[in-house]
Amino acid sequence: MPLSIHALPVLSDNYAWVLRDSATGTVAVVDPGEAEPVHAYLQAQGNRLDLILLTHHHNDHIGGAEALRQQYGARIVGALADQHRLPPLDIAVQEGDHVQVGESQGRVLAVPGHTLGHISYYFSDPPALFCGDTLFSLGCGRLFEGTPSQLFDSLHKLAALPSQTLVCCGHEYTLSNAAFALHATPDNTALHERVAEVRQLRAKGLPTVPSTLGQELATNPFLRAPDAQSLGLLRAEKDTF
Repeated sequence: MPLSIHALPVLSDNYAWVLRDSATGTVAVVDPGEAEPVHAYLQAQGNRLDLILLTHHHNDHIGGAEALRQQYGARIVGALADQHRLPPLDIAVQEGDHVQVGESQGRVLAVPGHTLGHISYYFSDPPALFCGDTLFSLGCGRLFEGTPSQLFDSLHKLAALPSQTLVCCGHEYTLSNAAFALHATPDNTALHERVAEVRQLRAKGLPTVPSTLGQELATNPFLRAPDAQSLGLLRAEKDTF
């Protein structure tokens, strides 16, 4: 496949995602919350980093970006709307723009809700979505800045992508999300099967992501909410669960 994808644990429960374009050797990292684990991984993989793709401004997603830029000369890509609270951007992007990782092209999607300037990156080969904290496996991000309506629209924008799309989110939250998902939708057979799989993976110390969009559409109560009001109520309940 033209784009190889590696989930790299950083901080306590974050993932940075390392992308490598097989045609050119171009390397990118999505949301490096800290620099050292990324550097250690890159040292074993050719010691090259060309691009740093940021989804939003929270420090657990950008904390290592400047150090990695200084070390590798990588260019930082982030949201034009959020450039005042991101590291200095080399490439400022917005909805509909494209980002090149070698010969692999990613499309920028504006997905406000968790934060107002949140963006995601969608690559088509293989189909992969780097969605930060907008969509999680079996969950979604808290509404720190946006409205339920904004988050509903953002989630449905993501839901329209191909069902085989890999959902490469920013945190290992699946097991804790599973408890609420079972509470919210106890009769979902597909959810029970997914939770059993998640428990096995975590018992072995393995990541539960990426999931696929098809899995999320079948099991994630937030993606399955029928309207913005229902989503808002569900998110508020999860906040105190």
